[in-house]
Amino acid sequence: MEEVFPVLAGVVIGLVAVVVPRALRAAFVAVFGVAFGLVAARVSGELAASWIYALIDTAQVVGAAIATAWLVTAWNRRRARSAAR
Repeated sequence: MEEVFPVLAGVVIGLVAVVVPRALRAAFVAVFGVAFGLVAARVSGELAASWIYALIDTAQVVGAAIATAWLVTAWNRRRARSAAR
């Protein structure tokens, strides 16, 4: 259950990142990915054991955000292509 929060936070960040201007998208994902990664490590109690868990949770958040943004972008392009036909 402890790994659900970082992934869900990443999905939400990825969904929001699609509407953020392209020039700011990487910075948006990086800033909020680190913030929610630290929050996830703190909430799960892993931060008390070691700071390395903050890096792991941050990687999960950022990875889920990038994957979600990529999937939403691909889905929107495919939908636009099929509507143009």
